[in-house]
Amino acid sequence: MGISGPAHAAPESVDTALPVSKGDFVFREQFLYREARDDASPAARNLEVLGGISALGYGATSDLALFGVVRYLDKRLELADASGRRSVRRTRGIGDVRLFARHTILQRDRPGRTLRVAPFLGLELPTGDDDDGDRFGRLPATLQAGSGSWDPFGGLVATYQTLDFQLDAQVSYKANTEANGFRFGDEFGFDASLQYRLWPRELGSGVPGFLYGIIETNLLLQAKNEVGGTGDPDSGGTTLFLSPGLQYATRRWILGAVVQLPVVQDRNGAALDDDVIVRAGIRVNF
Repeated sequence: MGISGPAHAAPESVDTALPVSKGDFVFREQFLYREARDDASPAARNLEVLGGISALGYGATSDLALFGVVRYLDKRLELADASGRRSVRRTRGIGDVRLFARHTILQRDRPGRTLRVAPFLGLELPTGDDDDGDRFGRLPATLQAGSGSWDPFGGLVATYQTLDFQLDAQVSYKANTEANGFRFGDEFGFDASLQYRLWPRELGSGVPGFLYGIIETNLLLQAKNEVGGTGDPDSGGTTLFLSPGLQYATRRWILGAVVQLPVVQDRNGAALDDDVIVRAGIRVNF
């Protein structure tokens, strides 16, 4: 999320420990595009995901912030069999809602810089449809808009901010539970973001906003999915993204985008490999 007050950068694919002022709101709307494929198996698959991610945060106290996140996703899976015949399976709709709280446990302020550390804890609710089907029958769980399960998650985020740059880093863990005889593999993530002011090079009065360069990294480790208690050999694995981007920040809103490029992918079996993920959006403090 972002912070209330003077213009500062904010990470695009990472959380931040900077506060939401007591009684204030911060809203983020982010566009998402993802493309993943598996060209190695006889039945080639190509997945495209388009969507919007809406997040609202509220400063309950100076140290406690409450958040809600909802996604609308359009998932399109194209398949080709060994003879080259193609078919498409598709779903769209509101996904599972995330609710979580973040509490600052460490704050160190000095002139021109600050350090914040905050754990967060939340729950992903099964608000999205998890039983959609098409002319081929029920869609696979990985293509559904929702999971049907109640999934707790938590982690720790730290932010170090100066007048020239900002560093954010977080560790997170999500414990997925079973629904409809299917269980997504648990997820462990480590994410980091550097935002460096490119313009203006010297701070002064009368500047309407600030341009930042962004470089982020995202490490995701996923356990295998389980079907009827048995691990799916074509799921789970490790992915490392490197994500360059740009951001323009004013006093009340921030506009930015990053392109997530996979630099390491060690996926199990025929699990889909990511080609690219694009995130672009706006944050508004009010």
